[in-house]
Amino acid sequence: MKLCRFQPLEIASEGLSRQPHEVRPEPRAGIIEDGAVWEIPGDIWQIHDRTGYKWPLEGVRFLPPCAPSKIVCVGRNYLDHAKELGNDAPKEPLIFLKPPSSVIAPDEPIVLPAMSNRVDYEGEIAVVIGRRCSHLRANENVQPYLAGFTCLNDVTARDLQRIDDQWTRAKGFDTFCPFGPVVETELDLGAATVETFVNGVRKQSGRATEMIFPVDVIIRWISQVMTLEPGDVVATGTPAGIGALAPGDVVEVSVSGIGTLRNPVVGFGD
Repeated sequence: MKLCRFQPLEIASEGLSRQPHEVRPEPRAGIIEDGAVWEIPGDIWQIHDRTGYKWPLEGVRFLPPCAPSKIVCVGRNYLDHAKELGNDAPKEPLIFLKPPSSVIAPDEPIVLPAMSNRVDYEGEIAVVIGRRCSHLRANENVQPYLAGFTCLNDVTARDLQRIDDQWTRAKGFDTFCPFGPVVETELDLGAATVETFVNGVRKQSGRATEMIFPVDVIIRWISQVMTLEPGDVVATGTPAGIGALAPGDVVEVSVSGIGTLRNPVVGFGD
């Protein structure tokens, strides 16, 4: 099942009629099915009853699927990526935070900050938390705590990451955390792949099975450090092939079984 948050661009009707103007009322949650978005009440991790209203896919603007209180990211979780940066594989999950202010929606622009000369894409599979969890037991099933999976771009000011002891600045600029456009509730991690494209050229490709620390280990480990709340996002790491972005680029992160997150890139002040 694919879930989303959206703003309608036209009036809903059972016949999916088009309107010549944009409506854009308050954000809503929805289920994507048969080429349409069906509205559901509440948030995507709650009961998925339908209100009866629906829109064609082209009749909505997709928003980030949730409003996280925090975005927890796992660094160097693919061996080839750790090697390309000259690092050894971590012995336990290496985590850092991105602020909620870095979140943008699909198709919104990534803004390259004036203080950085090298900003990289990092395509990732991300987990959306659906139920409060803290101090999960060893080998406890994490599935009941997950709302589903989505695409995420952990945009990084690489030059600043190299000179700072902490990664907050390099990872935390406004617009540095696009994610979406949907949450897939039933992703097969055994077959899932993540790919990143820049201007239509594939730059990254990896499989979820190549992660040093799989999703269940990551969630249990993070829960020993901090409480994860519904709507929080956990980014599981990026495969090898990172590279720089430039104004005018279009970067896409695709996860099999989920879809594609697309964002243009602009310079500061553009």
